[in-house]
Amino acid sequence: MDIAPEREDSVDMPARRRWFEDRRVLKRIVLAVLILLILPYALIFFYLLPFIHPVSTLMLRDLVLLRGYDRQWVSLDDIAPVVVQSVMMSEDGQYCFHGGVDWAEMRMLVEDTLKGQATRGGSTIPMQTAKNLFLWNSRSFVRKALELPLAVTTDFVLSKRRLMEIYLNIAEWGPGIYGIEAAAQHHFKVPASKLTRRQASLLAVSLPNPIDRNAGKPGRGLRRLAGVIERRAQGSGDYIRCIYD
Repeated sequence: MDIAPEREDSVDMPARRRWFEDRRVLKRIVLAVLILLILPYALIFFYLLPFIHPVSTLMLRDLVLLRGYDRQWVSLDDIAPVVVQSVMMSEDGQYCFHGGVDWAEMRMLVEDTLKGQATRGGSTIPMQTAKNLFLWNSRSFVRKALELPLAVTTDFVLSKRRLMEIYLNIAEWGPGIYGIEAAAQHHFKVPASKLTRRQASLLAVSLPNPIDRNAGKPGRGLRRLAGVIERRAQGSGDYIRCIYD
C-alpha cells in the first residue's frame, strides 16, 4: 500500500501561524507607540479649556508610588504678578518673543556640547511645560528630540497666558510640592496672590533644582541669585506684555 507523501503545506502551517502571530504582536506594539506619540498633541488641544487642570508626570509618579502630593490650582489672576516677572527673568527672558524654543540659545547649547564644554539648561518655559506634562526628567537626546516639537506645538496652540498658568501650577517646588499656591503656602505661609517680590525671586531661582534649593530656607548663594532676579524683575515691563496686555 502506497503511503501518500506528506504535504508541504502541513509542515509549514506551524511556522506560518507563528509568523502571523508575531506580525499581529508587532502591529499592536507599533500602534501603541503611535498612540503614545500622538496622545500628548491631542491633550494640548484639550488643555485649551480653562477649567481643565493638567497634572505633570511627576505628580502621576507620586500617585503611583502612593506618596501623594500637594497641589492647589489657582488661576493666573490669583498669582502675584511679581511671580510671573521673577520666573520669566530667571527661566526664560524671551518668553514673549519666541515660538516655544529659543533657537539661538539652542544653537549655542549644541555648539558648546560639541566642543565638550559645560552647558546650561537652555530650556524655555514651553519646553519645561512640555517636559513636565508629557516626558521624564533625566537628560537625554531622545527626550530633547521629543520635547522640541511638543514645545513648539504647545506654544502655538495655547496662549502665552494659559501656558504660563499651566506651568506655574505644575512646576515642582520641593518633594511633593507642586504649583505656586502650594509652594507659597509651604515655604512662606502665604497665598500665591500675596507673595512679595523677594519671596517670588527666591521661588524662581529654586526652580532648576527644587529638591536641593529650598526657597523658604535659602543659603547665601540662593539669596545672591534671588537678588539678581529681583532687580531684573523690577525692570521687566516690556518682557511680560504678552501676559498682561
